[in-house]
Amino acid sequence: MSFPPLDTALPAGVDAREHARLLRKVHEASLSGRPAPVRLRAVIEDSWQRMRRFGIDPDDAPPPRVTRLDELHTYRSSSPIAEVLPLIRRSLVSVADEADHIMLVTDAAGQILWRDGSHRMRSAGDRVGLVEGAFWNEGSTGTNAIGTALVVGRPVQVYSAEHFVRQLHTLTCACAPIHDPRDGRLLGAVDVTGPVSTVHPSTLALVHAVAQLAEAHLQSIHHTHLERLRAVAAPLLAGLGGRAMVVDEAGWTAAVVNMEPVRRVLLPTLRDTGTAWLPALGECSLEPLPGGWLVRPLHAEGGDTPSTVTLDLSGGSPTVSVAGPSGQWSHRLTPRHAELLLLLAVHRQGRTGVQLSQDVFGDGGHVVTVRAELSRVRRHLGGIIESRPYRFVEDVRVRVDYPESRVDLLPGSVAPEVRRLRNTVQEGAPMVALGDVAAT
Repeated sequence: MSFPPLDTALPAGVDAREHARLLRKVHEASLSGRPAPVRLRAVIEDSWQRMRRFGIDPDDAPPPRVTRLDELHTYRSSSPIAEVLPLIRRSLVSVADEADHIMLVTDAAGQILWRDGSHRMRSAGDRVGLVEGAFWNEGSTGTNAIGTALVVGRPVQVYSAEHFVRQLHTLTCACAPIHDPRDGRLLGAVDVTGPVSTVHPSTLALVHAVAQLAEAHLQSIHHTHLERLRAVAAPLLAGLGGRAMVVDEAGWTAAVVNMEPVRRVLLPTLRDTGTAWLPALGECSLEPLPGGWLVRPLHAEGGDTPSTVTLDLSGGSPTVSVAGPSGQWSHRLTPRHAELLLLLAVHRQGRTGVQLSQDVFGDGGHVVTVRAELSRVRRHLGGIIESRPYRFVEDVRVRVDYPESRVDLLPGSVAPEVRRLRNTVQEGAPMVALGDVAAT
């Protein structure tokens, strides 16, 4: 996953108090319709557009919804983040306490599952609804580090009057999302919030590092599971004469025999014992195992191509689904892969590496990065994407499910071409106008 440098709220060399005053002037001007003295950061500007669409009242926003205690216990016990919570606490609680901050851990919906840190700041948090069980997504509390980071899928720092709701102008917060390393699914986020006077650019780097540490630990847990599955599968594979592999429920390979190893395969969304066409492997038999599946390729690798590819950008985590005669397979996309597949869907005639570099980065100097990312995509999607130029194969129908509003099209993307596509269609117009691809 590749992102620009961390987008901190405080520009280098700027006095924090002066910057807070400037942000308040921008906030006042924006709400009154007057020209602002400076432009907001892109991530904040995009978020404020969403707030206006949501109808959030900056002066009279309702308190966040708080779930019942019994429901909160259920959410906590079912969250994969619970497995790495001790690690997060060891990394952040002492720092938050000494710096007069609180540490917050949320689920993917922005609900605060755990809270620790400074007693004084916890009392301040009580007054604005920063409590366990409260929902701090953008639709509930306006622009804030938790809600905005969950929308854009990357670390976000929000300072003073960058918060859309005035009641939050006394706070500064930094948040980083936590993803499941197995499939990229958004699990939640870790946040550090404190008084506006405590703002520091390094806070964002700290929470980002802790989120990455949590993801690494989750990946270690996954590797342990694969080792157990490998031990279970070893005697079975030893007795097989043909090509075979054992994968976990997410399609990650635990062991192979008589074939080249494949790091991961896309399994059908609805699967049972029988046969199915799998990208990169062709027609395969599937047999359930404890904690995984035995996959046995039946024909030459690759096989027939599927008939339909659906790129779902309608909300939440972007996914790509591949449908064929044997069923349907879904794969969660990283933000970068979602950008690239959208561009290839819009430009069915194809894009060169230089063109995609310009589309994504604003110049043609990142061709190597583009090629590397598309190589990863092609490993998951088999023969669906061709090169020279990069494009979807001609006989595959490509469908894009767009969000209802253009401002929600990959909201975390700063790619020039994606930002242009957001502005190509007027609000409320059908998104099909973006290209010759089937769309909804």
